[in-house]
Amino acid sequence: MSDRIPVRNPNEIAKLRKAGEVAARILMDLMPEVVAGRTTREIDEFAAELFKREKCGNAFLGYGGFPGQLCISVNEEVIHGIGGDRVLRDGDVVSLDVGTIVEGWYGDNAMTVPVGQVDPETLKLLAVTEESLFRAIAEAKQGGSLADVCGAVEDFVKPFGFGIVRDFVGHGVGRHLHEEPNVPNYRPNYKLPRLKRGMVLAIEPMVNAGTFRVKVLDDKWTTVTADGRPSAHFEHTVAVSSHGGEILTERPRIALPSQLGIAPL
Repeated sequence: MSDRIPVRNPNEIAKLRKAGEVAARILMDLMPEVVAGRTTREIDEFAAELFKREKCGNAFLGYGGFPGQLCISVNEEVIHGIGGDRVLRDGDVVSLDVGTIVEGWYGDNAMTVPVGQVDPETLKLLAVTEESLFRAIAEAKQGGSLADVCGAVEDFVKPFGFGIVRDFVGHGVGRHLHEEPNVPNYRPNYKLPRLKRGMVLAIEPMVNAGTFRVKVLDDKWTTVTADGRPSAHFEHTVAVSSHGGEILTERPRIALPSQLGIAPL
């Protein structure tokens, strides 16, 4: 498998970083729009304005027929939610996933945003999920195993009793939105390749408050938890380096694990 994973040179990494910076900027500019009373369609429409402002391509719009500017998933919706008539309410959590194309290179990142006063257990879900992302990023180092990246998510999340989604995984990213390799959020029972400097991964833990099981709705996109409990989703595009992953979609952390009694990395 390692022979099929692209290894990017410094110039290519710089181009991916540029795409990642735009993706992160759009994501952060969407965050203030996630308020009670707003519809998910209104947020999607605002995202269209941001893509126009940035003069960049949209990695998701039209991908496989996807109709939205971004993936916007509320509460029990795990990923691939489509903007519509759903009105956000106090206590909701909203996952936003943004992908950009800049000069032919892709950036991909996601985060879950709380709306108003969210119950402590759901806030803990967000904090655990975001922290697990950083645990995985720390393992994205030259000579390490991709299995250690995947296992870092599982090792951190499992003691909290949350469900790690298995039906959807992270992926490579570069000239295409989805490239080799797949990046599960658990340590699989098959061999995974060693990492080389310059490999680029979209690491994206998807963690549910209850069961790990999910189902896809009739729109063929929106994926929800099988038990209807909330889910969280955090993602960064990361370049493998000698001392751990270099984040190409750098942005502030929002889940603040230290405030919830969870020690950050």
